[in-house]
Order: sequence, then C-alpha cells, then structure tokens
Amino acid sequence: MESVSSEEILTFLTHLSQGNKQATKRTRYATLSAFFSFIRNTYDPEMKNPCDSLLLKKSFRAPKYNRWQFLEKETVDEIVFKIPNTRDRLMVELMARGGLRVSEVLKLTAKDVEDRKLVLRKPKSGKEIEIVFIPQKIANRLKEYIRENRFGPEDPLFPIGYAGARVVVKKAGMRVSISLSPHDLRRHAATYASRSGTPIEIVSKIILRHANLSTTQRYLGKVSDEEAIRWIEQLYG
Repeated sequence: MESVSSEEILTFLTHLSQGNKQATKRTRYATLSAFFSFIRNTYDPEMKNPCDSLLLKKSFRAPKYNRWQFLEKETVDEIVFKIPNTRDRLMVELMARGGLRVSEVLKLTAKDVEDRKLVLRKPKSGKEIEIVFIPQKIANRLKEYIRENRFGPEDPLFPIGYAGARVVVKKAGMRVSISLSPHDLRRHAATYASRSGTPIEIVSKIILRHANLSTTQRYLGKVSDEEAIRWIEQLYG
C-alpha cells in the first residue's frame, strides 16, 4: 500500500472515469481517498495518502452547480405564443407543461398519444414504459397535429435530431430575449407546479418521474429573499 504513488492513482482514475461526468469522477476519487485514509487511520498512522496531492484534488474536484433561472409562467406563455410553427410550439409545450425531456419528446410516435396520456417507451429510468399526463388543450392540439400530418402509428411526431431540437428551443427563447435550454423548460414544469401548491410527491413522481425526492428538490432550486417574502405575503398578508 505504501508503494502506491499519486501518479498511479491519477492514471487509474483517469482510465476508470473516462467519459464520465465530473460528479462521477469526484465520487470515485473521494471513495478511493477515503479507503486510503481508513488504512492509514486503522493500521499505519505514518502512511501517506496518495490521493492527497494538489493535482488529484484539482482534477477530481467537485463540479460547480450553476443557480438555475426560474421562468415565470407569463414568460413561458409569451415564449409559446410567439412560436409560429405548430411542430415547434408543441415540442416546447410538452417540455414546459408536461415536464418531458427533449429526448422523450423526440421519441414520441402517434401510437404513444392516448388523449391526455403519453406513453414513454424505454424511458431513462430503465422501466419498460412511463406515463406522462398533459393538459387537455395540448392534447387536443397534438391530436389535430397528428391528423393534419397523417402520421402512421409508428411515425415519429417530431422527426428532427437532438441538435435541431435544441435550436428550436434556443430560437424560442431569443424571441423574448432570454437564453433558453430544453432543461429550463422541464424545470419550469416542476417549479411552477410546486409553487402553485402541488404536493412535492406529485411533482416528483408524476411530472418529473424521479426515483427519489432528493433529485426533485435539486430541480426546484433555491428561493431568493424577495420570493420568500412574496410567498409569505400571499399566505398571511
């Protein structure tokens, strides 16, 4: 154990974590560092932890999490109403009103639409299917869109790639002078529901379809002092 060097740890972790996100890399580094600390504290107080090097700490430091912007409902309404193309508008609405990921929107076929229920096949969770519920107005527009375009049961409703979908969302945001990403829209679906009084269990299990509440709580973000005051005034003012 004493012969293991920091350079060997760096080579091992770099190879092990190639292609992984920074959070995953950090977790693996922290686990290995804790292992060496356990050996040192339990058996050999003089042993040096090879993970305690400046290079390793910098290479596997915790990722920085940006504070997400909270989109007001009025802003999202303006974004939606300014989209001239029916296809693009539906894509944005499914993310902003239904909480769908952009990848889930792109996988939808005509047979997946069952009025206000959307069937997601082979979702990110690993389940066979998941169900998404959407407002009736969007369901009606979606059915009309399918009818007008004469989609067959297996036809994708939005036959564009991931990069193209991001461009659609980016242009939609530019129409109201904001920087917008698909995940901003999905996050809006959660934050708007939560701040409108929807129980967090519904937000987590129905809208975002998360496995646990802690993931959902990260989506909801932080509350500013001004927003906290506004909500207290609404409740008790």
